Amino acid sequence: MASLLRTLGSRCSAGTVVLRSIPAPVIATRAFNMHEYQSKKVMDSFNVRTQRWCLATSPEEAVNAGKKLNAKEYVVKSQVHAGGRGKGVFDNGFKGGVHLTTDVNEIGVLASKMLGHRLVTKQTTADGVMVSKLMIAESVDIVRETYFAILLDRSFGGPVMVASPRGGMDIEAVAEETPDQIFKVAVDVSKGPQEADLAKLADNLGFTGDRKGKAVEQMRNLYQLFIKTDALQVEINPLAEVKNGDVYCVDAKISLDDNAEFRQKEIFAERDTSEDDPREVAAGKVGLNYIGMDGSIGCMVNGAGLAMATCDIIKLSGGSPANFLDVGGGANEDQVRQAFKILTSDSQVKALLVNIFGGIMKCDVIAKGIVNAARDINLSIPLVVRLEGTNVELGKKILKESGLNIIPANNLQEAAEKAVGTLA
Repeated sequence: MASLLRTLGSRCSAGTVVLRSIPAPVIATRAFNMHEYQSKKVMDSFNVRTQRWCLATSPEEAVNAGKKLNAKEYVVKSQVHAGGRGKGVFDNGFKGGVHLTTDVNEIGVLASKMLGHRLVTKQTTADGVMVSKLMIAESVDIVRETYFAILLDRSFGGPVMVASPRGGMDIEAVAEETPDQIFKVAVDVSKGPQEADLAKLADNLGFTGDRKGKAVEQMRNLYQLFIKTDALQVEINPLAEVKNGDVYCVDAKISLDDNAEFRQKEIFAERDTSEDDPREVAAGKVGLNYIGMDGSIGCMVNGAGLAMATCDIIKLSGGSPANFLDVGGGANEDQVRQAFKILTSDSQVKALLVNIFGGIMKCDVIAKGIVNAARDINLSIPLVVRLEGTNVELGKKILKESGLNIIPANNLQEAAEKAVGTLA
């Protein structure tokens, strides 16, 4: 969706979008990306029309799910965080992470070839992603596919509804190739979406008669979902018109803001971290922010801005950062210890660089944490430390008297050059 926003114009109206060629900055956002079945569960709670569905973790459960649904046709879908599932290939050679069948017993056969195997798609690594869950749903007879999404856009200062009559395909490609087929409306959060705007979007999507009213109802309910779950994105592709005249949200991608976890506990309790970087998961559990990269110098910094600057200086000094690890402004000794464990769990890390600016965080506290952590994990790779700010002299004294082979640095440039130098 970020690339879609950069493609769309800067003015908001339910009409033709003018393309903008100026690239927008990429801003990293941490979010809870739901599996499809989780999205459907949330949509069901907001009276959004979806197919009937069941979750299965074994072939037996899959067959029982089919019997429970008692549908004319079933869709069996791998539940992984990756697009292109339908065209994916499993590690056992079985093709397709999405299958249709009219035979309830074949559901079990399909499930046995999908569960416990790794699915490789255009959005996964070459190793693929392990499939441990399947969604078994009734298939609906789709007549027409459209696209509808709600997302937060900084340039508009709030939610934006994006729609296109060309659903069921890559929306970024639609925006590039036929921009006149993309429509959008900015929403005033104090008022919510206006009925006239929703009706206009339904017209733009080609809904007529009673189908138009049904489409408007789905958009309205999706907006309530977006607001009440603290979502960053609700993307329905396709928003489909089916043979009997109903309007279904057939496939959905929903992302929630991580910062809202404290008030969305019931939803976040179902978060599946099996596909996440285990280092990010471990960091999150102790209140740290970690993003893995592909370099060889592990970084521990307090503050996102300082972390990005540290990564840049390492690159300019001829090295490559292995991560972005922000311990924040109030880290304690235990968090520093955990940070060191996470950093050194990465086999590609050959040196560590700690860059701390002590404001709220005191340098002596960080120094004690560094010393204890280095001893606790029996650190065997070079460690460069740059401290500045509150109690900096006491912090440097603690490091110097620790008896450990800690390489001090007086500024960031020096720290980066020393870290890179240890790898020579």
